[in-house]
Amino acid sequence: MFELFIAMVKEEWRMHSTMFGSLSFAMFPVMIFGIAFMGAFLLPLLRTTLPAGNLVLIIHANFLLLGFMVGAFGLLGNEVMNRRLGQASLLAYSARSLPLGESHIFLTFVIKDVVYYFFLWVFPFGFGYILASPFIGVSLVQGFLLLLTLTLAFLYGLCVVFFLSSLYARSRLLLWAAVLVLGAVWGAFVAYTGMNPALFFPPLLLYSAFSWVNLLVSLILLAVLFALSVFLFSPEYAGTTKEHRNAFTPLAGRFAFLADPPLAAKDMIDLYRSGSVIGQTLFSFLIPLAVIWFFLSLLGPYLPPHGLIFMFAIVTGVIASTMYTWVTMFDSFGPYACLPVAVSRLISGKLTTFTLLQIIPALFIAAVALLSGEYASLIPAVVLSLAVSFYAAGVMVWLTGLSPNVLVYDVKVMAIYLVLTGIVLTIFSALAFANPLYALASVILLLPAWFLVQKGKARWDAVDPAGF
Repeated sequence: MFELFIAMVKEEWRMHSTMFGSLSFAMFPVMIFGIAFMGAFLLPLLRTTLPAGNLVLIIHANFLLLGFMVGAFGLLGNEVMNRRLGQASLLAYSARSLPLGESHIFLTFVIKDVVYYFFLWVFPFGFGYILASPFIGVSLVQGFLLLLTLTLAFLYGLCVVFFLSSLYARSRLLLWAAVLVLGAVWGAFVAYTGMNPALFFPPLLLYSAFSWVNLLVSLILLAVLFALSVFLFSPEYAGTTKEHRNAFTPLAGRFAFLADPPLAAKDMIDLYRSGSVIGQTLFSFLIPLAVIWFFLSLLGPYLPPHGLIFMFAIVTGVIASTMYTWVTMFDSFGPYACLPVAVSRLISGKLTTFTLLQIIPALFIAAVALLSGEYASLIPAVVLSLAVSFYAAGVMVWLTGLSPNVLVYDVKVMAIYLVLTGIVLTIFSALAFANPLYALASVILLLPAWFLVQKGKARWDAVDPAGF
């Protein structure tokens, strides 16, 4: 297994470094390290307005969300491998030509991804905090403990979503039964104790009161989730042949009011037939946001009135902007270079599909506002969420063109993205906190979003579509 593991790590590195250069990719964890190191010096200032316990909660929630986003490949693995990388001879396909079992290969692949993303994201952040600890009056023991608990938070997010997506791959009925059971247990706990279940998140408990027993319990829960995920995952397609009626012509007719009906119809058919509309909505949108809501709700006492719904609207907008990656994930754009189709037209088609998908975050924020009793903030929260989503998508189009899920690991791209979105989020969150009606001013973000899209089209028209 070790030889296969090393080979897979090298393969992953070569794929990323080939796409945008070895040095640029190698600098990505360095950037994460720098953010954590410099951000640690702001902690004394932040503690004057936000208790240290809530800062710890926010950081752990972010790494839990990172685990969710990385872990949702159980459902999508076959589709992505075949559509995007089917022309490549990857080690994940070794069972076709070598005497290696598929379960053995898949287990190695999962371990590789855990280790790879740990050193890409988690370790640089924790190491940056550890190096800054002596300068901000924090013990090194506390720094190493944070690295441990952030690692566990990341692994919990990865394993939970991977477990649920593996259930989905096996049986949708089984998945919905599991979600209903988990929801019932979660709701019963809240009703009976009146406490937020997020307070009992194992990594948080471990950080607040370290003990070997707590560590052992956390590791056992992770091991169970990991084992069930690997056991339930099926790398093979079902033995049935799927037949579909011609949906392209009638759907393109219904989309006649759009700028490019054929491309929009193709994308929607791809998303539907691959199961991505349901799978991505559930695993990359609803489940992460439902969990993040419970963590954010703990910050309610420290936010202005109505502040919680607007903070959640901004988080929803940022995650909703990743729907642009949904519609570009399953297409290999290299062959388009042989067709009389400009890159700018492909980008317009993907943005059209992205716009159609924005009904999901709009309905979600509206439901959260109604369920939380924030009736007066419903429209401003929806407007703010959608404005942030379109703006962040515009930034992605300009920076990454048709490859947002790949070029995000280019350190220059990520740095510019963080700056451009960070400034906007800071300004409009402050406006929304000051007065809920000020959130309506976020519609102005559609202007820079449109400008960035136009610049992106011109930029990527000058570049041949990449084959990844």
